[in-house]
Amino acid sequence: MDFFTSMDISSSALTAERTRMNIISGNIANANATRTPEGGPYKRKDAVFATSPPSTSFGSALQSAVKKGSMGVEVVDIVEDRNPPRMQYDPSHPDADAQGYVAYPNVNVVEEMADMIAATRAYEANITASQAAKSMAMKTLEIGR
Repeated sequence: MDFFTSMDISSSALTAERTRMNIISGNIANANATRTPEGGPYKRKDAVFATSPPSTSFGSALQSAVKKGSMGVEVVDIVEDRNPPRMQYDPSHPDADAQGYVAYPNVNVVEEMADMIAATRAYEANITASQAAKSMAMKTLEIGR
C-alpha cells in the first residue's frame, strides 16, 4: 500500500462520514416536523455504507485490495426508517387527527446525538490516519537527504 492509496481510503471515509453527519443533522432539525411535502410527519433517515468497490466475501475483498491497492467506503443508499411515528395527544395542534393525536417523527434526539458522536469520532480517526500517512511520507523523503 502506498501513500496515495492510504490517502484515498481515508478521504473516502471522510466523505462518507460527512454525509452521515449531514443526515443526522437533518434528523435532529426535523425532530418535531409534523408536515412534509409528501404528507405526514418527517421520517428519520440513515446512511448505508458499503466497501468501495463492493465485495461478496473477505477473500474477494482481500484480493481486490491487493490487486487494486485500495479499499474505501461509500454511501450506497439513504434509507427512511420504517418505524411508525410517535403519537402524542394534543387536540389543539393543527395536525391532530379526529381523536386529538398528532403524529410526530420517529426521531430520538438522544440516539441521534450518540450517532453524531460516533460519526465525529470516525471522522477524527480518519483524519489522524491521513496525517500519519502524510508524516510517514515526509519521513521517507527525509531519509533520502
